[in-house]
Amino acid sequence: MNSPRLIPIYSTSGDVGAYLVYPYLYNRIGEWVGWVTPEREIYSVLGHYIGWLNDDPRILRLRSYDFSRPRREPPPPQPRIRVPASVPLAPMMSELTYTTIDVLEEEPHRLSTVDHDELREDMD
Repeated sequence: MNSPRLIPIYSTSGDVGAYLVYPYLYNRIGEWVGWVTPEREIYSVLGHYIGWLNDDPRILRLRSYDFSRPRREPPPPQPRIRVPASVPLAPMMSELTYTTIDVLEEEPHRLSTVDHDELREDMD
């Protein structure tokens, strides 16, 4: 049986910021942090919209996004994965306009694990 394909997700500076084992997104140490829809939209483990996956591959978002998208029901928690010791160098990245930001560089906290998320609602 073939193991699922692990795709490194890069930041604009060329660092690996996440891994994609479609449709699940993992951080650099293999913890589940989100998922990708068939439309290439990225959601956090809590179901909050994060941005979209472009072809570079990077996770991008509009700078002026108002975060009014409805929360989506996340899939069941995913087990940790083993990440590779090395990955290919980042491809040449397309230029970003001022209206677009790289989430892994400017807002990496949006992709937190289930047990550590700053956007989680406080318990009473």
